[in-house]
Amino acid sequence: MKKVFAAAVLFFGLAFTAKAQETSTPNIDPNAPEIKFESEVIDYGTIDYEGNPQREFKFKNTGKSPLVISNCQGSCGCTVPTCPKEPIMPGKSGTIKVNYDTKRVGKFDKKVTVTSNSKTPSTVLTIKGEVKAAAVAPATTTTTTPMK
Repeated sequence: MKKVFAAAVLFFGLAFTAKAQETSTPNIDPNAPEIKFESEVIDYGTIDYEGNPQREFKFKNTGKSPLVISNCQGSCGCTVPTCPKEPIMPGKSGTIKVNYDTKRVGKFDKKVTVTSNSKTPSTVLTIKGEVKAAAVAPATTTTTTPMK
């Protein structure tokens, strides 16, 4: 009986202390920059093998202080983003360029994670589409003359 009572006291004591912990909410700076994308998805559609790999995500800093993009990361080596190095001032626009390896045949759906000092510090962008197979050169035929 003592073991059951001790276990109950321990259980309720742990439950009470878990509830007693304060949850802190991060202080959001009302003057922080805000990144607003025209679109968070770019659809390449169906493109040719070795077709134009570059697309651009356009965005605007709708906040009240300079926007600094600290990192842009593709979800794999076939997706290479390029972010602006300089701060984007309030009210100004910028672009994030993305190159997809169009030598990879088939459908694709890849992500680009953008990290910045905005109110939403991490944004995930998407590129998708389909790369057609490479054109195959027609086989050459040789004719042979019959022997006499």
